[in-house]
Amino acid sequence: MLRSPHDREIGRLAIPALGALAAEPLYLLVDTAIVGHLGTRQLAALAIAATVLTTLVSLCIFLTYGTTAQVARMHGAGDRVRAGELAAQSFWLAIALGAALALACVVFAGPLVALFGGAGQTAALAERYLRISALGLVPALVALAGQGYLRGIDDLRTPLVIVVASQACNVVLELWFVYGLDLGLDGSALGTVLAQAGMGAAFAWLLLRTGEPDAGPASGDRAPAAGAAQGEGSASGTRRTRRPQPALLAPLVRISGELFVRSAALLVAFATASAVIARIGETSLAAHQIAMGLFVFAALVLDAIAIAAQVLVGRALGAGDAAAARAVGLRALAWSLTAGCVFGALLLALAGVLPQAFTDDPAVIERAHAIWTMLALMQPAAAIVFGLDGILIGAGDTRYLAGSMLLAGLGVYVPIALLALALEWGFTGVWAGLLALVGVRLVTLGRRFAGGRWAVTGAAVARGAARSSGPGSR
Repeated sequence: MLRSPHDREIGRLAIPALGALAAEPLYLLVDTAIVGHLGTRQLAALAIAATVLTTLVSLCIFLTYGTTAQVARMHGAGDRVRAGELAAQSFWLAIALGAALALACVVFAGPLVALFGGAGQTAALAERYLRISALGLVPALVALAGQGYLRGIDDLRTPLVIVVASQACNVVLELWFVYGLDLGLDGSALGTVLAQAGMGAAFAWLLLRTGEPDAGPASGDRAPAAGAAQGEGSASGTRRTRRPQPALLAPLVRISGELFVRSAALLVAFATASAVIARIGETSLAAHQIAMGLFVFAALVLDAIAIAAQVLVGRALGAGDAAAARAVGLRALAWSLTAGCVFGALLLALAGVLPQAFTDDPAVIERAHAIWTMLALMQPAAAIVFGLDGILIGAGDTRYLAGSMLLAGLGVYVPIALLALALEWGFTGVWAGLLALVGVRLVTLGRRFAGGRWAVTGAAVARGAARSSGPGSR
């Protein structure tokens, strides 16, 4: 690849983002190892409760993406005071959602555990774990909002430090509570809650630190473009406010709702895949788990590049430079495609080795080989889709993202998956549907990027990104 002036910025943002993203699966592995030594029943209970909690937190990722999209624009426009005020709004939204979800987990722990297959003593343990762990949902969601704000102001190192420190504390606390104090599964849940509380407190302080006047651009920040919008009260010495502001909260809620629809549609598609394959057979389900595990692993790197695109595109549009937003978007897509091609080539080259690393069951290995080529070929296209997602999120074009995901997930993939079950297309038919899902998203998002309607400049995120202004936009 030829050199580009955007490469250094993409790397500066993507590398710490990758570290923060990798911390979560590593934490889950450690948590599983600690609880696994308590017994099979405890491990099964953890699996059920953790699935519920992970699903809820994953659906709330809009707190991160929605905050990043708006803060990056304001930061690019030089309106740091307004960006700080928006950070406080993100905090209040996280508090409200976290409290509602925590209450729901406490009240409906039984039905939620049953929904994910819990029964008997395992269900009782899972319900208890879920009720204790629900106390950590508020700080967990505050952490999502905090990461979104810090990404928006080009600071991805601080979230990495906080997340890694939290995970390290979690390991120490869990070992102490589970084995030192002999609290068993309850100790695992309590250790996680305390670690999340510390993480949430750190991000809350960053979201609400409004006591000092705005000091202007931080070291290394680009100055806003000439004529970039300056928000009211953005002059040096102006104090931000912590109080909820409906004018700022309303667009954040709108963007968050549209991103929620996007995430929920994707979750329904993947859940449908698992449900259909489970009815096809256990060996196919096991092979599907191996393939999806590798897909998620590759997604870590791709998501890190997409996060860099979110920040840089939002900042450029906020500064009124649509041409720069498009240029950095194209460069991020180039790096995403390169990473996707590398992953795809590695999967093809290691087709005879990787499945055996996860299982020694010949039937499962045979099923994995049946869809291996599709998994490998999916990587380059999925990589571009990840990059386009990041660009359009950074531009605040979330209504289009929600609509395109509904079309691809519910309009295309779910019918194919159900037909695969009804017409006995089998495991490969379900995975052909996943290829179709990626293909539809590639076409719809690619057309949107090429058309340029997403490139709306200015500090505010326009409704639907339907209007544009500034040089290079259409």
